[in-house]
Amino acid sequence: MPQKRPPPPPPPWHRELKSHGVTGTNGKTSTVGLLAAALGTLVRPVPSVTTLGAFLDEVPLDGPHTHEGMLAALAEGLRLGAKYAVLEMTSEALALGYARAWPCWGATFTNLSHDHLDAHRSPEHYLASKAQLFMALPPGGYAVLNGCDEASALLAEVLPQGVRTLHYGVASRGSPHAELDLEALDIEVTWQGTSANLRSTVAGVPDQISLHAIGPEHVENALAALAAAILTGASPLAAAQAIERIRPRPGRFEVHGRGPHVVVDFAHSPDALMRTLRTARSLCARQLWLVFGAGGNRDRDKRPAMGEAARAAERVILTSDNCRDEDPRDICQAIQAGLTGHVGVEVELDREQAIRRAIAEAGPDDVILIAGRGPERELQLGSSRIPLVDADVAEAALRLR
Repeated sequence: MPQKRPPPPPPPWHRELKSHGVTGTNGKTSTVGLLAAALGTLVRPVPSVTTLGAFLDEVPLDGPHTHEGMLAALAEGLRLGAKYAVLEMTSEALALGYARAWPCWGATFTNLSHDHLDAHRSPEHYLASKAQLFMALPPGGYAVLNGCDEASALLAEVLPQGVRTLHYGVASRGSPHAELDLEALDIEVTWQGTSANLRSTVAGVPDQISLHAIGPEHVENALAALAAAILTGASPLAAAQAIERIRPRPGRFEVHGRGPHVVVDFAHSPDALMRTLRTARSLCARQLWLVFGAGGNRDRDKRPAMGEAARAAERVILTSDNCRDEDPRDICQAIQAGLTGHVGVEVELDREQAIRRAIAEAGPDDVILIAGRGPERELQLGSSRIPLVDADVAEAALRLR
């Protein structure tokens, strides 16, 4: 969706859709899918656009990942009777003016951590870009803020007068910075999914929620989507039940095998990697393995922090990610700065071989996390795009055990 030039003004028909934008460092794509399902309890279809593509409800649409492709998807939804739309709003898109190129009636903030500073140059600019979504909300619109992320306090300050607000939170993110309207307690994570007790100031919210997705961060996403749906007018119970039915998007703690368990995850920021490793550790009976790298020509400063997060794994295999024009050896060396003294670190630049090696050497009670690319189908090395799906490589390796 991001463009390298300012986007054109919205078409006149944009007023016929009440659109909701989702921004933050992690969890945007998952939250969009959950909110679309919850809004489907009001009227269907619900068009949504994310970095994975465009959807009508859960059905993917063909089309380019461009501004024009987004407009085509929303127009198709409107033609079929849509009243609501949900959009993933990246910081780069917002910095280019997307909050006004497609005005939103509601906005949700997931969280803020180190990422994309190659594009924004400073954490302040990164947050200011995301704030554009909230500053552009109309009177009578609404905002959903993560009350356990301190950046929410700054976003609350820039909200226009007359914007309604709900705060949600999960203790794993930290202590609340605002009174929470929707809170998850007693989170339980298993290989089958995640459940939590709920406490809310909003009438009608169920006492519990059970998700197919694995990890406390998915409870955060569910609460964000539930709060947004409630502010839109959905029944809290019906919205929660719709959220519970949704299967996680590909590459979001995607589990393969049982002995060992292999997890493919999109985590590519220090915070996301830390949290995904924490979830994997809670489910791991023996050794935790990690296979990962970092993208080239992107945010070099986060690489040592990625290495620091990786210390949670006993065995680490550094490998190629989308290296683009950089030498993968240099990228791995930068990550290793955060792994100084860790005795279980190896380097295997061939990503397919790194995955196969981890699965071949791991014990039946180990867990292997393959991080960074999620569902991506191509690996960018220099000017080449090599077909490579982490999950497919993992499945093939598991069959050989």
